[in-house]
Amino acid sequence: MGENKDYMTHPEELGSIHISEDVLASLAAGAAAEVEGISGLMNVAAKKSGTRGVRLAVDEDGAMVDLYVMIRYGYAIPEVAGKLQSGVSGAIESMTGFAVKAVNVHVGGVSFQ
Repeated sequence: MGENKDYMTHPEELGSIHISEDVLASLAAGAAAEVEGISGLMNVAAKKSGTRGVRLAVDEDGAMVDLYVMIRYGYAIPEVAGKLQSGVSGAIESMTGFAVKAVNVHVGGVSFQ
């Protein structure tokens, strides 16, 4: 596999499944885009993942996801953040079968558009 990427590995009866952090970050970004009240993801320098607004930490117990978002004006931040946590966790777990230990939401601002 690639030297600079981390992979989550899921051993199966016929072999192992390796899923790149980039895939997990893309799933998280896609799920975040579907949550009502999210204006967008912020530009933060991700350590390894090239996906904007998403940072991942992966170990044998699962993934920790940090999302850096803008919230639309008029939406309750705690409600949107809760929906975002549920949506991202559910998307990653259902599509990969890997556990998500935490989804940390960092609200960087409010969008008036």
